Amino acid sequence: MKLDLATLSKPIIAPSLLAANRNDLVNEAKKAEEDGAKFLHIDVMDGKFVPNTSFTLEEIALLTDKHHLLNDVHLMIEEPDLHIEEYVKAGADLLTFHYEALPEDRIEHCIDLIHSCNCYAGISIKPNTKVEVLLPYINKVDLILLMSVEPGKGGQKFLPSSLEKLDEIQKMLKPLVKKPLIEIDGGIQEITGKDALLHGAEVLVAGSYLYGHSDMKERIEGLKCK
Repeated sequence: MKLDLATLSKPIIAPSLLAANRNDLVNEAKKAEEDGAKFLHIDVMDGKFVPNTSFTLEEIALLTDKHHLLNDVHLMIEEPDLHIEEYVKAGADLLTFHYEALPEDRIEHCIDLIHSCNCYAGISIKPNTKVEVLLPYINKVDLILLMSVEPGKGGQKFLPSSLEKLDEIQKMLKPLVKKPLIEIDGGIQEITGKDALLHGAEVLVAGSYLYGHSDMKERIEGLKCK
């Protein structure tokens, strides 16, 4: 693991490679690092769990050792527990899978499998999934990823109902001594980013808002301010 999550100052900004130039991923990753990011968010889609496809194992492996960011790999795939080892070998430092992608009797095993590969484990829920489903896993994962848009497509507008869900997650985590990070992904820009931070988010994933701007550093710094 490249970074110790416990020692990172918050908030953490995670530029999403989905909005970057796919023909120049190494330099796009380096740019994110130079401009002050700590995570690099890499979406993986299989065309089944979500309609689209995205980064391949080969593309993720291409980035390994080319930067010092934490490879924050978001698996939007069916049966993620069958593919954990290959994504860790490709360079994932943090692997997040979807609650909706597995039957409940395989979720804890998936978390354990990720940890056994010396990788941080995250669990994600779609906008229409109730926060309560996360309760059995909150003391086992390192990160909770709340989708604030429907997963699988960039450029969507932030769903305001996500702020209430952030409040619910914070309340759920309150009794824990060691709390997982709260990450939010979808429609993040200056206003929605600030709102999300005020409601407890600690990691902001932003795609076109960062990669679509000439001064990424300025926007990263802006997102850090509540």
